[in-house]
Amino acid sequence: MTAPQLRDEELIRLFLSTHQNEYFETIYHRYVNKVYRRCYSLTKCTAKAEDYTQDIFLRVHANLNGFKERSSFSTWLYSISYNYCMDQIRLNHRLNTVTIDEDMAHTIADEGDAEFHEEQLQTLQLAIQTISTDEVTLLRLKYEQDLDIKEIAKQYNLKDSAVKMRLKRTRDKLRTQYTYRLDF
Repeated sequence: MTAPQLRDEELIRLFLSTHQNEYFETIYHRYVNKVYRRCYSLTKCTAKAEDYTQDIFLRVHANLNGFKERSSFSTWLYSISYNYCMDQIRLNHRLNTVTIDEDMAHTIADEGDAEFHEEQLQTLQLAIQTISTDEVTLLRLKYEQDLDIKEIAKQYNLKDSAVKMRLKRTRDKLRTQYTYRLDF
């Protein structure tokens, strides 16, 4: 039988014994859209659903030997998907209770009078309102709470490179919005 014709459990056993990626890829292709839809139904955000789907499959790949066949693979996968999404939602909710701190504005502000600083703070707050709460939370963890990349990655259950990329994209987006508002 070829990989696409095998049952999930058979593919897992073959992957664990041979470490040939084609077996895991078959499982991935069978379930990636279902996991994405599950994530999207919980988050209502395309970007989060995409990120979470990727994170879930990385976890499944790393912990596939934890599948004990007490239930079907799809049940196990959906359980991981649901729990991961709910953990991320709870984490984001907890971290979003932090308020915008004027100290953040002072790190961005140039020297000048109080009126100029107030104007920059207002511009920054407007720019922050245009990015998602997850992006704001990520910036706050890095710059207000002074967490390093490894600590943030651990909190989000992500790789360091994923956190760095999300931070870069968020900073770029915020910089664009901030600059755009300064021009008006």
